[in-house]
Amino acid sequence: MKIIIVGAGEVGYHIASSLYLNNDVIVIDNDEDACARADELDVQVIHGNGANISILGQVINDADLLVAVTGSDEVNIVACTAAKLLAPSYRPFKTMSRVTNPDYIDRPIATRTQIGIDVMICPELSLASEVAEILSIPSAIDAEVFADGKIKMMEFVVSEDSDLVDKNMKDLDLSDCCIVSAIYRQSDIIIPHGDDVIHSADHVVVIGKSDAMANVGSLFAGHEENVSRVMIIGGGTVGFYLAKLIEKSHATIKIIEKNRDRCEFIAEALPKVLVLKGNGTDINLLKEEGVQDMDVVISVTDSDEKNLLCALLAKQLGAKKVVVRADHLDYVPLFELVGVDRAVSPRKATINEVLKLTMGTGIEALTMIEGEKAEIIEYTASSKSKVVGKPLKNVKFPEGALVSMVVHKGDTFVPRGNYIIKEGDRVLIFSLPSAHQDVERLFK
Repeated sequence: MKIIIVGAGEVGYHIASSLYLNNDVIVIDNDEDACARADELDVQVIHGNGANISILGQVINDADLLVAVTGSDEVNIVACTAAKLLAPSYRPFKTMSRVTNPDYIDRPIATRTQIGIDVMICPELSLASEVAEILSIPSAIDAEVFADGKIKMMEFVVSEDSDLVDKNMKDLDLSDCCIVSAIYRQSDIIIPHGDDVIHSADHVVVIGKSDAMANVGSLFAGHEENVSRVMIIGGGTVGFYLAKLIEKSHATIKIIEKNRDRCEFIAEALPKVLVLKGNGTDINLLKEEGVQDMDVVISVTDSDEKNLLCALLAKQLGAKKVVVRADHLDYVPLFELVGVDRAVSPRKATINEVLKLTMGTGIEALTMIEGEKAEIIEYTASSKSKVVGKPLKNVKFPEGALVSMVVHKGDTFVPRGNYIIKEGDRVLIFSLPSAHQDVERLFK
């Protein structure tokens, strides 16, 4: 594919580095330093405004996809609209725009085809939704939903005192509609079998029917109670939208925000939420507001460093769990290394959506997990798919890939070897990167 990336910042650079080996990538940015960094990759770099039609006109003719991820919503929207008008009508061409202003979008991912945007994504809203999913199962450290909410993926950490330590996988009391798809053990990824033994500190990835996942959470949590006391540090787009989502769970929510006008806006919009004007690094304020009694403290300001400091302070003062926003993807494993329970990046959702657009037909969703060490892909089987019409035990799936779940005519289940995939089935695959291309060929 020929892919144009408008914006060579953190997100644009990461997208380019993920795609350039197998695609013809062009990066456009008006910042010289960003262009110089992108030039280290094997990509074509153009120094200029990505919304300039004369620049777009030079590269658009045989392009397949334009991704606009600059720091300006308006530049991104104009770049997509202009590209759609300039692109030849006789060949398929898609556009994707990142926006941060909720005035342009009311949910994490939407379409705006009337203005030439096939995919519009708000990373901040995606981040808030991801954190809300994590909070729905207190023992989980990661969560994603698939198949219009019918399937949920959860990642759990096995504690030292857990009853699961030294148990065989086959002895887990899991529902028939749930499956352990992977275990992360230090730097290794294991696709488990019945005789594999669970160790302390293992990260266990479970995929299953959404309704059954609450019971799975209790299996890993022991006697952990539901989240009922939440403190959010930062009342920006992420903090506000997150409070709006978890308010429905009847949790007690406190938001600390330093801007008076923003405090007044949140207090008026969310009357059940206690809004406090202050700084999340103020130890006296945190103590006065009972940070030591909080089930979870979530720091989502626009500063990675401040988020880390707030989280570590809250943890030191007694908060049970701390979750932080990390705009820099490289910070996610570092934050978790120094004591943060979960670091989440708003940029991950954007990168996942771009990868989905570049990975051929039939892909409904794609999520990279554990720092891109593995991926979960949702396919819709077509009549041309090589997997259709055969029992799964007769399909030569590559080593490193596992069919985890199937949705057939609204029914969600873990398929067995005798199951025959039908046209229209939604199939969830856990895959190591080394197996992805072989899996994709089976669904083409």
